[in-house]
Amino acid sequence: MKQFNRRDFLKAAGVAAAAGVVAGCNTTASTPLQPSRQGQSVIGLIAPKMEIVRVGFIGVGQRGSGHVKRMSHIEGTQIVALCDTHDEMLDKSAAYLAERGLPAPALYRGSEYAYKDMLARDDIDIVIISTPWAWHAPMAIDTMQSGKHAFVEVPLALTMEEMWQIVDTAERTQKNCMMMENVNYGRDELMVLNMVRQGLFGELLHGEAAYIHELRWQMKEIEHSTGSWRTAWHARRDGNLYPTHGLGPVSQYMNINRGDRFDYLTSMSSPALGRAAYAKREFPADHQRNQLKYISGDMNTTLIKTVKGRSIMVQHDTTTPRPYSRHNLIQGINGVFAGFPNRIALEQGGSGNYHDWDYDMTSWYLRYDHPLWVKMGKEAERNGGHGGMDFLMFWRMIYCLRNGEALDQDVYDGAAWSVISPLSAQSVANRSESVNIPDFTRGAWQTATPLGIVGA
Repeated sequence: MKQFNRRDFLKAAGVAAAAGVVAGCNTTASTPLQPSRQGQSVIGLIAPKMEIVRVGFIGVGQRGSGHVKRMSHIEGTQIVALCDTHDEMLDKSAAYLAERGLPAPALYRGSEYAYKDMLARDDIDIVIISTPWAWHAPMAIDTMQSGKHAFVEVPLALTMEEMWQIVDTAERTQKNCMMMENVNYGRDELMVLNMVRQGLFGELLHGEAAYIHELRWQMKEIEHSTGSWRTAWHARRDGNLYPTHGLGPVSQYMNINRGDRFDYLTSMSSPALGRAAYAKREFPADHQRNQLKYISGDMNTTLIKTVKGRSIMVQHDTTTPRPYSRHNLIQGINGVFAGFPNRIALEQGGSGNYHDWDYDMTSWYLRYDHPLWVKMGKEAERNGGHGGMDFLMFWRMIYCLRNGEALDQDVYDGAAWSVISPLSAQSVANRSESVNIPDFTRGAWQTATPLGIVGA
């Protein structure tokens, strides 16, 4: 897979490997080198209106099968084709569409490269990519090269080289490449964005984000499902393996890539003990899970500094036994919101006592629920997907494409949030030395318009 990635990336993007190396060499924390732009910026990119959005899916496993179901309930869409290497999951998704009385999609199977045959069709507008991480970059690049918009599961890519190639391809083809960071469409995250835009917390200073989710049980998924390939990453990279879930919302609060940008980071990891202990307890001594050397620290903590001087703490832990959390904290000069559990403390405009948390969100929802959630929240909860955020994400994507509006997130967001993973590993490997974060917008962040509070 690794050899395939490098060979196919370079062929698909048509760039020299040196470009990726140059992209990672920084002169100072504020002025990282970057490859020259090959096309035009896609900030605010608006695709021609689509009366019907014709959709193809690459990957209909654990995540992708749910995407098929939710997309099938959105007006103005037509599911044209499905592709997967696992026949059982492919047939289940096709059967679900048949049960709903929808036209039968074309099915592509039998090879890891069958998706390229699907991309050769001229009756698909967008492609939803829900495959193992190593396939995200080549599939996104191939999708845009085929004239289609790419929507990719997290992370956007795995290396800085891959991310620059995706950015270059998006700019050259003028196609959307959005990382489906669904957490931005959660009710609480949308409400906090609305609070921030209305100035409730004052000037922003600091944010905290995390993906703390005990997933050792996935190690028992051997032949199929997420654990069959995700487990191996704990033996490949010591850093933040999954930074985007908590970081996406905090980045939108802070207008990252739209008035501010990430400057540099420093990272450190705890010892990597939990996975090996779990494998020893749950599997025979000669089992493949006991043959891996787990190097990814059970808890990784990464600190990011922005050009405007704000700080962000990002944590990752999918190993230790503890309650789920994304942190979702935003601190301003007038107070703070923190999630898991939701709570708020303000100097002005709150209970009048910022030394104690207000845990009752009832009045805050009434005043600050995001218009998107007010309009579509009940429908989102009915159709599900992480409490409705998955459905709302798809609904919003389709709304923008059908109405000629720019998407809420672009390729620069996906690259900036995803690159924290390889850069955190670089910092961990060098005694937590600071590492510069590239400007994927190539300076356009300085004039880009912050994401507004849309009413539809």
